[in-house]
Amino acid sequence: MLRRHFFLTGAILVLILMLVAGAYKLTLGKTQGPGGPPGAAVAQGKGGGPGGRPGGGGGRGGMGGPADVAVVVIQPRLFTDTIDVIGVAKGRQSVTLTAAATQLVERVRFSPGQSVARGAVLVELKDTEQDAGLAQAQASLVQAQRAYERYKTLGQQGFASKAMIDQYEANYLSAKANVAAAQARQGDRLIRAPFAGVVGLTDITPGALINPGSAIVTLDDTSTIRVDFQVPDRYIASVRQGQAVSARVDAYPGEVIQGRIALLDTRIDERTRALTARAEFPNPDRRLKPGMMMRVAVVQGGRQGLSAPESAVSVQGDKAFVYVLAKQGDRTVAEQRPVVTGVRQDGFVELKDGVAAGDRVVGDGLNKIQPNQAVKPVGAARPPGAGGAARQPAP
Repeated sequence: MLRRHFFLTGAILVLILMLVAGAYKLTLGKTQGPGGPPGAAVAQGKGGGPGGRPGGGGGRGGMGGPADVAVVVIQPRLFTDTIDVIGVAKGRQSVTLTAAATQLVERVRFSPGQSVARGAVLVELKDTEQDAGLAQAQASLVQAQRAYERYKTLGQQGFASKAMIDQYEANYLSAKANVAAAQARQGDRLIRAPFAGVVGLTDITPGALINPGSAIVTLDDTSTIRVDFQVPDRYIASVRQGQAVSARVDAYPGEVIQGRIALLDTRIDERTRALTARAEFPNPDRRLKPGMMMRVAVVQGGRQGLSAPESAVSVQGDKAFVYVLAKQGDRTVAEQRPVVTGVRQDGFVELKDGVAAGDRVVGDGLNKIQPNQAVKPVGAARPPGAGGAARQPAP
């Protein structure tokens, strides 16, 4: 019993001590304030906080200086009005060689990509039967010729009638025709090049069976490339035979190929209301291949117009504008100005309205410029060169 009272008394004493300690801490906290011991708030105000600039929350720095920009000058430039059309290149002469009879291939006498002369034998077909037929026809011809000459002599001597001589003459002429036919059948076993050109790829090998109409190999004369294209009838007055044209191909970017209009069709297509024209382009190095897509330009005329590099013109929807350098007090700003554009040629844009010759505009980097932003021109502004290429100052 005494032991139980002893533990109960101890527990009550511990609880009282805890209450006293908590009350003491609360009293001490009110005396020091929320920031810690007395004087801590003052020290904080002197340091880097809201009351002192040296802290991490310093004020906003000043704005950056003017943006560096490259400048070009609006200058007149020669622009050419052209009719731009698309055509497919083809050789001056092109053919796919086939056989006239069913026969086995005896020999292939060309290599893919080889240049061959006109009349060159490309493929030999098996001609054993034709050789035998030719020999038989020639033997019959010899016999018929001798018989005809014998009866012709007898007729001159009065021992043979005119009707008999005519019969043997007919036999002789028929035998000659049989020889010619046998020679033709034998010639069908030789596949020759109908014109000089370059042969293409083939899978024909000795022993293969060829049927009439089966493709053996292609042959193209690529010394000159032809391109047929459609010209709308409203431009017919601007197109004539012998007129110079130029073309571009994707295989050789930046290269312009010169040619001429060789022929104009005699009729206008009633469905498309267009005239077919044929242009020819010299191809001595065989760089142009049949089947290439070619962008042909037919020049209509030239004119002078104000120009700017494409990089200096920004297009948004159906509107275009440039940034013209203007003075505002002692600052140079980029003033956004709408312009009316024309054709685009060789990296330049024709400006029909909105600027004047001599205006200085931002040459590139328009996406980094805001209207009326202060800018600093870098380098000297240079006009387009005599060759038509504008030079932009180095940044």
